[in-house]
Amino acid sequence: MNMRPETEAELAELIAGRDAPVWIRGGGTAGIVPQGTDVIETSGLNGISLYEPGALTLVVKAGTALGEIEATLAAEGQRLAFEPADLRAVLGTDGAPTIGGVVAMNVSGPRRIQAGACRDFLLGVRYVDGLGTAVKNGGRVMKNVTGYDLVKLMAGAHGTLGVMTEVSMKVLPLPEAQGCVLIDGLSPDDAVAAMSAALGSPYDVTGAAHLTEGMDGTPVTMVRVEGFGAQVDYRTGKLKEMLGRFGDVRVETNTDRVTVGWGYVRDLTGFVGAKGDLWRISVKPSDGPEVLRAINATKAQMDWGGGLIWAVVPEGSDVRSQLGVAGHATLVRGVGQARFHPETPVNARLAEGLRAKFDPKGIFNPGLMGAN
Repeated sequence: MNMRPETEAELAELIAGRDAPVWIRGGGTAGIVPQGTDVIETSGLNGISLYEPGALTLVVKAGTALGEIEATLAAEGQRLAFEPADLRAVLGTDGAPTIGGVVAMNVSGPRRIQAGACRDFLLGVRYVDGLGTAVKNGGRVMKNVTGYDLVKLMAGAHGTLGVMTEVSMKVLPLPEAQGCVLIDGLSPDDAVAAMSAALGSPYDVTGAAHLTEGMDGTPVTMVRVEGFGAQVDYRTGKLKEMLGRFGDVRVETNTDRVTVGWGYVRDLTGFVGAKGDLWRISVKPSDGPEVLRAINATKAQMDWGGGLIWAVVPEGSDVRSQLGVAGHATLVRGVGQARFHPETPVNARLAEGLRAKFDPKGIFNPGLMGAN
């Protein structure tokens, strides 16, 4: 049975009278719903409650489509600086991503290395807990934070602690210009060295990624800068000079082309249609090349300077047993392995304690992230 409440009060009533497990779904773009499980769809909780461009503040219902939010912000020359991805094409799903889903999964794109993650832009959150109680935490300005920071706790919980109904967040202005420094043909080891050099420079890099197969099918290493036009020209020029020791360096300063290129990275466009299982792996950047060799990746993308790896491997591969280094691996597309990395005993006890407080009946998203 699918339930689609349109108000927080209706949602709270549904949950308060329920003991059976239920799956929480936003736009359905993640493609995860166990068969035989009732579903609460949050898409009925939609609309922008408050938008103050001058205060860089947005308050929005959790079921609001991400595209609607981005269009509203763009009309005022602003954006969600954490650069959330749209993975519908690579996952083969439809629907529309919602801001509640973005927050629940802490979806954060290439700019995370400079601007921070989704959770870093959250100011406040409203949600309904497992007993049907509506809870508010945080506020609408950065200084308005009291008590426990439940805002950060809800980000990345994948709906296992409560059903979000509204979020408030900080937004930032769009840059005047963008530039990208590109180096073709580097090995993963040299790419990580180049990206580390760029990230350690004073040139305020907002993206550093390496694709084993770029848009033309050959390896490419990409370093992005953003800001005022003259600043971008200066910084890309300095980066070109600094990275020249790694090979022939190209510079792209056409904003539209830079946007398309980083959209390709953000949305994993290069993995659309690729055969095999898709994994998301977090490791120390310097370990990235070793990991790619160990897991027998057929296609890979290293983001965040090498610390975030997206990799396609043969179907059924147990990537976690092959890592060989400290890290965290999530199965994004595929079967045969648990979706989330097993928790350490200490973390498992903490997570179990949190779920017991937030969802004492154990009804939210059963079996996800080790819950229930």
